[in-house]
Amino acid sequence: MDLYMLIVALLACLVCNVNCLMFHLQPNARRCLKEEIHKGVLVTGEYTLSDAPGQKTDLIVTDTKGHTLVSRDNIDKGKFAFTTDDYDVFEICFISKMPAGQRGMVREATLVMKHGAEAKNYENIAEVGKLKPLEVELQRLEDLSEYIVKDFGYMRQREEEMRDTNESTNSRVLYFSIFSMCCLLGLATWQVLYLRRFFKAKKLIE
Repeated sequence: MDLYMLIVALLACLVCNVNCLMFHLQPNARRCLKEEIHKGVLVTGEYTLSDAPGQKTDLIVTDTKGHTLVSRDNIDKGKFAFTTDDYDVFEICFISKMPAGQRGMVREATLVMKHGAEAKNYENIAEVGKLKPLEVELQRLEDLSEYIVKDFGYMRQREEEMRDTNESTNSRVLYFSIFSMCCLLGLATWQVLYLRRFFKAKKLIE
C-alpha cells in the first residue's frame, strides 16, 4: 500500500498544473502571459504586487474571442477563478497606469496559477462533506486520475485530428499534382497542334 501511495504521489507531482511566475512590471506598461487550457477546467490564480504609491495596476483575463473572464482594477494582492467553456488560449494581462508627468516605480509581480484537480479547495470540500483526511486524499487522487484520463483522451483526439489533417493535405497535394500534369499535357498537345497548323499554313510541312 505504501508503495502504491508513493507511486501515485510521484505521478501527481509530475502532472500537477501549478505555475508560479515572478516578473517585473514597468510603469505605464502592459505585461501579458498566455496559458493553453482544455475545456471545462477550473482555473484559479493568486497574485501579489510590490508597493508603488500613486501607481495603479489592473488585471484582465481574456480568451482568443475577446471575451473578458476576469477584470480587477487597482490591484495589489488578490485571487481570481474561472471555468473554461472551451479549449482555448487564455491571456492574463497586468496593466500598469501612471498619471501624466509622474515617474513610476518598477513593480515586482508574483502570479501563482492552478488548474484542474490542483485548483480545487479540498479543505472546504472536507469541511462541507465532513470527510476524513484519508477520504479527502482519495477524492483528490480520484479527481487527479480523471484529469489524467481526460488529458490523454485530449492528446489522442489531437493526434487523430492531426492525422486526418495530414491525410487530407496529402490527398489535396495528390489531386493538385494530377490536375497540374493534365494541364501541362493539355497545353503541350495544344501547342503541337497549333504549330502543326501554323507550319502547314506556311507550307513548311505537308
